Parts: sequence; structure tokens; C-alpha cells
Amino acid sequence: MRQSTRRAGRERTGRRQERHSAAPVYAAVDLGTNNCRMLAARPAGSQLRIVDSFSRIVRLGEGASLSGVLDEAAIKRTIGALRICAGKIHRLGVKRVRNIATQACRAATNGANFLDRVKAETGLELETISADEEARLTVSGCVPLFDTERRFVLMFDIGGGSTEVTWIEQPGGDRPRILGTRSIAIGVMAIGVMAIADQFGTGILPPEAVAEIGNNVDAKLADLDGTHGISEHIAAGQVQLLGTSGTVTTLVLGTSGTVTTLGGIHLGLRRYDRSKVDSIEIPFSAINEITERLGNLSETERAKIPCVGPQRADLMIAGCTLLQTVCTRWNVGRLTVADRGIREGLLFEMMAADGLMPKTEQIPSFDLGTILP
Repeated sequence: MRQSTRRAGRERTGRRQERHSAAPVYAAVDLGTNNCRMLAARPAGSQLRIVDSFSRIVRLGEGASLSGVLDEAAIKRTIGALRICAGKIHRLGVKRVRNIATQACRAATNGANFLDRVKAETGLELETISADEEARLTVSGCVPLFDTERRFVLMFDIGGGSTEVTWIEQPGGDRPRILGTRSIAIGVMAIGVMAIADQFGTGILPPEAVAEIGNNVDAKLADLDGTHGISEHIAAGQVQLLGTSGTVTTLVLGTSGTVTTLGGIHLGLRRYDRSKVDSIEIPFSAINEITERLGNLSETERAKIPCVGPQRADLMIAGCTLLQTVCTRWNVGRLTVADRGIREGLLFEMMAADGLMPKTEQIPSFDLGTILP
């Protein structure tokens, strides 16, 4: 009995020492137009050890692309999700946290007032970042997926309120650098899945609507293409195409983005699993087949497909239309899927700044610019 008690005591002491000596926890919150996401992790060499995560569709920007303001119902949904993030961050005792907001708060006239309200009601202080900073952080989070055999990476992020396209060079042996990025807008409307749904609805898009979206978006992509000769580099086999949705959704059905949802459908998953989707490659032929199949289904029928579900059924057509436009303009042939992005980039940079991860400079950017109306 005494030996058993002493052994149990040593085990408890060992667990306390292990907890005490464990690397500190860092957290990042990414509030987008459609999703509210939180990721908490410890540094583990040059990688992240995830300790907690949260993702919820809040649709903060619902209707905002037309009205220019954040709706009160959407604000209440979002603050409810942020309260959960704040509770997790408090319980984890994080060393450092950075919380950012993107397109919905950038564009809405009441965006600043909303962030003040978030701080008062949840204690979380969010900063609105530019489209260029959003692209840079996404690149930082996705670097581990870059194909070092390719000189260039063409990365795009189809968000709820905007679509960012980033052109990246990988100089031999050096850290990747951003050569150009575009946050695409048409008139006063940013081009994202919720913005398209606001204008064209959530049902089966008529051919004329698909053509209008495709033509307008492609005209914006052509500017980046012409500036950097992207099509020529693709023809020479020097380009990796990478799409990101940046959601951690291992346990939550139906909260992944366009690209990751397509990845789950392509793999035939009955339930979305980040560990299986992140880093897979999808041939363009499979993307076209899935997109055509989804495009012929009603919203109710799309909701029954595993990895889509009712939370994303109404936005998938808009997302697939944007994706096909990218793939048509830049026929790389295969798409690398990234279920990671801004939060990973935030965590990597905070940990490196504190000396808890191999020190790397921020990814340098050149010729950054946003296409304006």
C-alpha cells in the first residue's frame, strides 16, 4: 500500500512538473466574413502542437456587400462565437494572442464600432488587417506545403467576403517572397462566396450569371497574370497551384471552405477530416466533375452531401464558380489543398519572435497592390 501511494505521488509530481515545464500556449483568432476561427498551439521544434481549436460559421458579412453595414443579428451571432474563443483563451492561460478581422470589417461602415463592442462584451481586442497583410499571413501559414521543386507558387484564398490571389517566388534555398497579390473586387462588391450569394442568390446559377462572374473575375486575374508572366511560367512547368480555406474542422461537419470541402468530396469522406484533406492534390478533371455535379443540385440536395452539410450548401456554387475561373485562367492541371492559413501564420510569427521557434524573417513582399473598383 505504501509503495502504491508513493508511486502514485511520484506520478502526480511528474505530471505537475511536465505541465510546469511544457512550452507556453499561443492563440490566434481569425474573424472572417463567414467564419470565426480560433487556434491555440504550443511550439514543437519548427512545428505547431495544436492544443485547442474552434470554428463556427457566423456569417458576419451577410448582406453587407449590398448594404455596406454589418447586420445586428450577424453581430450578435459573431459576438457569441467570440465569447467562446475568449473563454478558451482564458482557460488555456496563453502567453500571447493575436486576433485579426478581415474583409467584412474592412468594408463595413460600422466595422470599427463593431470591434469596440467586441472588446467591451468579450474582452478580445481585434485588429482589422489589410488585404496585403492577410495574404502575407496566409502564405506564412502555408509554407510547409510549398513544392520546393517548383520555382513559383500561385496561391488563392476564396473567402466569404473577398478572394485573394498571391504570386510567390521560391528563390533557391531562400525563404519564399511575395511578388504580387490581388484582392479582387468588382465595383463596390468584393468577390467572395457570400458577396456572390447576396447578389445572385443561393440556388442553381443561370448560365448568364456564371458567365458574368467568370468574365469579371478573370479580367482582374489577367492584370496579375500580365504583370508577372504567370501563364508563361505555368507553360514551363514551374508553378504549383495552392488553394486555401484555412479552417481547422476535424470534428465539425460542414464548416470547411470551398477548396477543403471539394477535397473531402474528392476523397469520398463521410465526415470532414483535416488530417486527410490538408496537402492532398486534386486533378482539374475531378474539380470539374464535382463542380458540375454540385451545380445541378438544389440547395437541399447539396446539403445532404457529406462534407457539405446545411451550413455550406448555399455557398458552394459561388465558391465553385470562383474556383473554376481560377483553374481556367491558370491551367496548372492539379490543385494542392491547404487546410491552414492565417492563424498558423500568426502563431508561427509570435513564437519565432519569442525565440521559441527557429528564427525566420517575415516573408518579404514586393509589388503588393489591391485592385480597386
